[in-house]
Order: sequence, then C-alpha cells, then structure tokens
Amino acid sequence: MPFTKEFKHFSIFLLLGAFLSSCQHFEPLAKNEARLAPKRAPADTDLRKEVVSYALRLTGSKYRYGGKSRSSGFDCSGFVNHVLNEKGIKTSGPSNVLEKEGRKISLDEVQAGDLLFFRRSKGGRVFHVSLVVSNSGGSTKIIHATSSRGVVVDILEENSYWRSKIITARDVIGQRRRGAKTLP
Repeated sequence: MPFTKEFKHFSIFLLLGAFLSSCQHFEPLAKNEARLAPKRAPADTDLRKEVVSYALRLTGSKYRYGGKSRSSGFDCSGFVNHVLNEKGIKTSGPSNVLEKEGRKISLDEVQAGDLLFFRRSKGGRVFHVSLVVSNSGGSTKIIHATSSRGVVVDILEENSYWRSKIITARDVIGQRRRGAKTLP
C-alpha cells in the first residue's frame, strides 16, 4: 500500500519537529556537567569551620546548669545549641533531644562541627553532648561544657573519663545545608 504525498510530508514534518524540539534543550557538555555537579563540600566545609571557630572563642566560659549564654555560663546542651544557633543551624533542647537531630553517622566519619553524645552505659540515657573540633589520625578533638572545668577542648582518646562512655554521633550541619528534614 503506497503512502500518499501528504502523509510523507506530514511524517517528515513530525520527525523534523521532534528533532528540532530536542535540540533546543541541548547544552554543551561542560555546561551540563556544571549544572549537574553535586553541591557539597565547599559550603559545608566553610560552615563547619565557622561553627568550630566560634565555639573555640567561647573556650573558658564558665559552667552553669541550664546555662545558655556566655554571660551566664553554659551547660553542655546550652553550649552546643548556642554555637549552632549563632551560625544559623536551628537546634534546641537537652542532649537526649539533640541526639535525634540531623543524620546518624559512624564515629569513624565524624568531622568538625558534628555532635558526639555520651552515655554512662550501653542502654543508658544520653547525659552529655560535645562538638567535634577535628578528627584525624585517630585523634578526635572535642569542645564541650563540663561541670568541673567550664567550656574546654579535650582529645577524646586521651581523656579516660569521656573515652570510657558509650558514644553516638550526628551530622547536623550537612543535613541543614542540603535543606533536608531532620532524620531519625
């Protein structure tokens, strides 16, 4: 069965239209790669540095149970909430509530700005939170508000008291920067 001249022209017209419409979305490869590249490290790294830098400026602040400011003193969760909130990461609540913020991560992958949580026993309640300053070469430096020394920096592996506590870790910065909701 032969096709009519009009049918052939219509078919060519449709194919040409489909081809041309697909070309209008064409972009050079380099432009596509830049648009599709994940946005990750630079913004998170800068924010992590800002968080740690601000926290370190508070070293030496006095301890006060329930304290949330430099002038009145900090407890552990008040310190962490204060630092994160000052840098635009909205958190609140005591350490056991903070442990539900962000994304759970392994202790091996903690980095500056992540939170570490401490328990007296494996099944026990979280009783303390700290902020990671750095983690490299098997040495995890933390900053936290302690009842006996105020806001201090400790190396976790060199402190027998904190090293002996059960620890969990959360990334609250990476989650917030990606605009994701808080995850369990």
